[in-house]
Amino acid sequence: MYRNEHLHRCSQCKVAKYCGRSCQKEAWLDHKQECRCLKSIEPNFPPDSVRLAGRIVFKLLRQSVCPSERLYSVSDLQSNTERLSEEMRDGLRQLAQTLQLYLKTEIQDEPQLPPAIDFFQIFTKVTCNCFTISNGEMQDVGVGLYPSMSLLNHSCDPNCVIVFEGYQLLLHSVREIQTGEELTISYVESLMPTRERQKQLMRQYCFECDCPLCQNQEKDAEKLAGEEHAWKEVKDAVDEVRYPKSKEEWKHVLTRCQNLLSSNMGDLPDTNIYKLKLLDCAMDACINVGSWEEALHYGNRTLVPYRLYYPGFHPLRAVQLMRVGKLQYSQGMFPQALETLKQAYNIMKVTHGKDHSLMKILMEIKEECEAMMRIQ
Repeated sequence: MYRNEHLHRCSQCKVAKYCGRSCQKEAWLDHKQECRCLKSIEPNFPPDSVRLAGRIVFKLLRQSVCPSERLYSVSDLQSNTERLSEEMRDGLRQLAQTLQLYLKTEIQDEPQLPPAIDFFQIFTKVTCNCFTISNGEMQDVGVGLYPSMSLLNHSCDPNCVIVFEGYQLLLHSVREIQTGEELTISYVESLMPTRERQKQLMRQYCFECDCPLCQNQEKDAEKLAGEEHAWKEVKDAVDEVRYPKSKEEWKHVLTRCQNLLSSNMGDLPDTNIYKLKLLDCAMDACINVGSWEEALHYGNRTLVPYRLYYPGFHPLRAVQLMRVGKLQYSQGMFPQALETLKQAYNIMKVTHGKDHSLMKILMEIKEECEAMMRIQ
């Protein structure tokens, strides 16, 4: 219902997946050398950052220029090497060594590479400049480097958002921008409390944000409402969940969520961000085991916190409204579904644009809902 499981898998490495044969053919130039590297290390699997760095190396060797380098190239990217913590640098050195082993079948002699191709420096640039690629439902599916977009600075209350259409990055403004005003995006998940946002920004990007949201620590009280020991236990439980691969695994996740929600942990207000993540997790689990009515129960409970934490035009709120609207539709609640889908539409036309594939799916469901209401 929510995920496209019909992906074409590369017959050689069995790792890379594509939405169709034409997509696979188009990607072969980038995947050809990567494919041999992946086969050489099976059954091991490199982290996404190592695969990305490998692709960057191959592009640099081919002297290939991407459309995303129109304003800013890979060589122009900032690395912040001197400002990274020693712990961070050690981690990146280990990744550079992993990359060396990963590329061994294609690059036997690293010292013979051009000076511009330094494995450690590539990782420092990737760390500070990569984007998490998400699918239509804003679920993380990979990482990518879009050099020109690295010109955008951060704000916890940005005037632009980024969404993806496949691997294509789309930048949309979410409010009126004055002439000469700087375009900003959020480098981190705005749902995090101020302290956690600051911590991640300093660790990964080496700066401290001084935007009004951080100065006022806005909404931190709501985000961490309730007994600390209770939300810490919920946080740990949610952090332990890895994306399940089978229905049985989803059933175990759902049972864990149900137990927490029925215990005294369930007394936390739904606006507590870790309780909210637990509700989201329970909703996902219900969808994946086919419990639509229970999924709708959890989904409805998320809408008020989503409105609180994602005010205005935010893609995450649009997607959540769409998901709840689809569940209402599946339960025959056509008037409620239509109202929810209209709310999603009003946000999504700004955050995604009218030509986005997700917008077209939303319009189809909305039209089906209107047709069902005419029949009744």
